[in-house]
Amino acid sequence: MLRLLAVSRAWRNIIKGAYPQARVRWRSIVGSVFAGVGVNAIIPARGGEAVRVVLAKRSVEGSSYATIASTLVLLSLFDFVVATCLVIWAAVTGQLPKVLGPSFDFSWAFHNPDTFLKVIAVVLVVAVVIVLWFAEQIGDFRRRLTQGFAILKDRRAYLRRVAFWQGIDWTLRLVGVLFFLHAFGLPVTVQNALLVQVSAGLASLLPITPSGIGTEQAFLLYLLRDQASRTALLSFSVGMRITLIVVNLVLGFAALFITLRTVHWRQHAATTSTDPDTR
Repeated sequence: MLRLLAVSRAWRNIIKGAYPQARVRWRSIVGSVFAGVGVNAIIPARGGEAVRVVLAKRSVEGSSYATIASTLVLLSLFDFVVATCLVIWAAVTGQLPKVLGPSFDFSWAFHNPDTFLKVIAVVLVVAVVIVLWFAEQIGDFRRRLTQGFAILKDRRAYLRRVAFWQGIDWTLRLVGVLFFLHAFGLPVTVQNALLVQVSAGLASLLPITPSGIGTEQAFLLYLLRDQASRTALLSFSVGMRITLIVVNLVLGFAALFITLRTVHWRQHAATTSTDPDTR
C-alpha cells in the first residue's frame, strides 16, 4: 500500500505539471491507482491502465484522455528503465536462461512465431488506425499528447517530484519481497529480491495472463533454482502472487466503489465518452 501511495504521488505531480492551473487532488489519483491495480489483478493485457486513465480524467477538470494517457506513459518510463537495467544485470551475470521461453506466455510466442507476428501486425494496424482517427477528429491531438510530458521541461522538478517518489516505489518493492522471502523461509538477500523483480519484469513483457501469473512463477523457479527446492520456490512464488492479487483486488474494487458508487467502470466510461471534451 505504501508503494502504491508513492506511485500515486509521482503520477499526481506529473498530471499537475501538465495542468498547472487545475486542481489535482492526490486522493483522487490514489483512487485511480488503486482501482487500476485491482483490475490488472484479474484482467490480462493490463486493462487496469484504462481504468486509471478514466478515473484520473474524471477527477481533473478540463483534462483530456490523450494528455492523461501520456502522463501515464511518462510514469511508466522510469519503471521501464529500472526494469531494463535489472534484466541486463541478470543477463550479464548469467542468471537468465539462454531462451526466454519457460512459461506459457513466452513459449507460445516462441512455438508459434508466425501467429505471434500476425497478432503484433494486427495490433500495430489497429493502433495506427486509432491514432489517425483521433488525429482527424482532434486538431491539437499532438499538443495534448506532449502536454503530458510538460514536467520534463524542469529537470529539477521532475527529479524532486517524480523520480524521487518512484525511487521510493522501487525501494518498497524490494522491501516487500524481502519480507515475503523471510515469510517463506528462503534466503533473505538483496540479490534474491532483485531476481524476483527481474522475473516480475519479464512476466510483464507479454501480459497474456492476469498479473503475469504462470510466467513469473516459471522464471522464479529458474532464477532461484540454487536457493531452495522447487516445491519451496513454487510455494513462495504462488503464495506471494496470490497475496498481492487479493490485496490489489480489495484495494481496487473498494476504490472503484467509493469513487463511482459502482464497480461497473465500463458503464461509466461509456457514458462519459459522449462528451467531446473528454477525448
